[in-house]
Amino acid sequence: MLEQAELDTVGRPGKRESEIGTDQAEQRVGGPAGGERSREQVNKPANVLLIEPSRGWVSLKLGELWEYRELLYFLTWRDIKVRYKQTALGAAWAIIQPFFTMLIFSLFFGRLAKVPSDGIPYSIFSFAALVPWTFFSNALSQSSNSLVGSSNLITKVYFPRLVIPISAVVSGVVDFALAFVVLLGMMAYYRVPPTINALLLPVFLLLAFIAALGVGLWLSALNVEYRDIRYVLPFIVQFWMFATPIAYPSTLLHEPWRTIYGLNPMVGVIEGFRWALLGTNTAPGPIILASSVASLLILIGGAFYFRKMERTFADIV
Repeated sequence: MLEQAELDTVGRPGKRESEIGTDQAEQRVGGPAGGERSREQVNKPANVLLIEPSRGWVSLKLGELWEYRELLYFLTWRDIKVRYKQTALGAAWAIIQPFFTMLIFSLFFGRLAKVPSDGIPYSIFSFAALVPWTFFSNALSQSSNSLVGSSNLITKVYFPRLVIPISAVVSGVVDFALAFVVLLGMMAYYRVPPTINALLLPVFLLLAFIAALGVGLWLSALNVEYRDIRYVLPFIVQFWMFATPIAYPSTLLHEPWRTIYGLNPMVGVIEGFRWALLGTNTAPGPIILASSVASLLILIGGAFYFRKMERTFADIV
């Protein structure tokens, strides 16, 4: 009997091995006979997150922006504090820059060149345009260099990279608010009351935000690979400013050139601000439509290009 039991245990699959050994084998291998896996698959941890580079044109994954909304808040607050850190005048630079530009424009374009100003004082005519333009130009500069400036963060942790240029643009709203208060003071000084159309100012600010973010996405992605962007950017901003009706009214152009001129996204913003605040007779009309379409196309194209190039940011930056 003893020899027979030993034979069942050692020589053939007896009852004890068939009940116990097979269960252990299934636990080791991960399935019954016929569904066996290799040892590498068996020893591989169950919860593994595999990150692979995307291929081709990818989705924007806008839902991730909502999930990382707190990060967007902290990066925006960081940009605001860093911008004027260790400066003697601090946030006053948000007012000084457009104000002194207005003085120069008033001297050379208003008094010497006698540029028309739609029947309102030239100083407030130009300053009403410089307030949204300064927001746009600063947002463009900050967002274009945002990825390179956050290289340590990009190479260490994962988060939607779109958060970085968006926070750079959002942080400029504080500077806009400070300069806008000065604009209201100038309107009170020149006794120019705001019109009911001022309720549409958030729409024009949103249009400026879309334009700045769209161009910023293009330039920030390009700046990671081609550092020439930081040298070209001041020229782009300067050329764009004189291609926008800041020192002169858009009424100097006649149709259909005036509508085509609206393909410059900031044309609709500038004309909209003057019309809403100062009550000029130059209602945006087709210009605002052309500027809105151009801004949306730039933003959509910039967002998809940004996501396409995002796979290389951590390796190049």
